[in-house]
Amino acid sequence: MTGCGTGMGTRRGMIRYPKYATTVIGAHSVPDWYEALDRLVAVGQLSMASMADAQYRASEAAILDQELADIDVVTGGELHRRTNNRHSPPNAMLNYFWQKIPAFQGATRPMPITKHDPYVFHPAATCTGPIAETIDLGLVDEFKMVSALTRRPVKITMTGPHMLAKVTYDEHYKDIAKMMADIGKLLRYNFRMLAEAGCRHIQIDEPLYTMSDEDEVRAGVDAINLAIADLPDTVHVSTHICQGNYAVGKDYDGQIGHRYFDTGRYKADLISQIDCAAYLIEYDMTHHFEGFLGEKQLGVGAVDVQDPKVESGETIAARIRDNKWLAPDQTIITSSCGFNHLPRQTVLGKLKAMTDAKHILGG
Repeated sequence: MTGCGTGMGTRRGMIRYPKYATTVIGAHSVPDWYEALDRLVAVGQLSMASMADAQYRASEAAILDQELADIDVVTGGELHRRTNNRHSPPNAMLNYFWQKIPAFQGATRPMPITKHDPYVFHPAATCTGPIAETIDLGLVDEFKMVSALTRRPVKITMTGPHMLAKVTYDEHYKDIAKMMADIGKLLRYNFRMLAEAGCRHIQIDEPLYTMSDEDEVRAGVDAINLAIADLPDTVHVSTHICQGNYAVGKDYDGQIGHRYFDTGRYKADLISQIDCAAYLIEYDMTHHFEGFLGEKQLGVGAVDVQDPKVESGETIAARIRDNKWLAPDQTIITSSCGFNHLPRQTVLGKLKAMTDAKHILGG
């Protein structure tokens, strides 16, 4: 994608992708055999090295699928972050990083994660001490691994300060704003390392804003701005905001189709204070940003990850055209959330439909 991620001004918010550029939210289809291999590791019948090799090969497949579909900015599918898929996607958004942060290490306890259903929970870590600023979260290693497998622009995704703090039992800070500020400093350290390694595309994931109170979201926005404030203008930062399009394993398959965190006020006015280049959202939430977007771009999640059917390029294009106020050069094409719970062939079809929509729209 020629020119992707190059600066067009002195503010990071002015950096633009070409109109109707395509990118993914991050997670790729997770193979059914992930949990089976995880069980073999647990009983000593498979080595961790073999599991790591399986994860690497799944990452290769994720990248290949994106290349086959001609996606402009790719990820490694977040597959190396997973062991099993029981609590996916939080498995890759939370557990993977908790294991790297001493303040969160130790046994987890169940925590309900949605007002829609008290039986939907996540094994939450406990914060028992201060969160150190200079911990390597593995993002640079991920960038190098994925970059070695593709010539396309590579995006690295990272869970945001609010999500990391919210799904945690806090026994140290007793103040979520203070915890988020320290997480923001930790992310700043890792984002700087990414930039120094040559990464030009970073995405921050925050799915819990709608269900949270306004002061909490403001503090979360401040923590993100702290994390990205000193990045070079050549680094494109996007923030993914969703309402939790989660499918957390076969036990909850009957609940696929509703958003676990879609309760409360949609806070586009607060989200728009994040000083990033673009926001990535569900397509039916696009109208909230009219009047708040300014010069930034909007990634319209016109591919519905809760729909098991593959949309046509025309359907995706129509969902984007519905937002007549949104200028073409401010529009990015993406999905409503990650693809982790969908079969690989379905994901590949949806990726190709994104590219079809780009061509239909004139990108």
